[in-house]
Amino acid sequence: MKSLQQIKTELLEDGVIDAGEVKDLEQILFADGKIDTEEAEMLFELNNAVSGKDNHDSWESLFIKAISGYLLDDENSAGEIDETEAAWLYNKINIDGQIDSIEHNLLLALKKNSSNFPANLDSLLKK
Repeated sequence: MKSLQQIKTELLEDGVIDAGEVKDLEQILFADGKIDTEEAEMLFELNNAVSGKDNHDSWESLFIKAISGYLLDDENSAGEIDETEAAWLYNKINIDGQIDSIEHNLLLALKKNSSNFPANLDSLLKK
């Protein structure tokens, strides 16, 4: 199985994520059953690099599933977004100065599935 760094390098070579790459990425990300900080950070790097490109639809689904899992399936604040997670997500979304459609849909999914939705994240939906 490819390493996380190998798949990242391959994905960034052509700047577009296709269905096969999504499958490979999903296998690597969920091999241990959870998304860790390094994996979540990499997903945002990838999304920023391929935003607005002709990516396969499954990329958005994987991104939302993985980041939602990272934030909502943790031991410290299961089912909710704590202050630290809210600050992390706010910074990740704002790092490139824009909210793309995938990030917007992530926020909508989190708002729907979390027992809380911090005000700083809600403000991003209003931009």
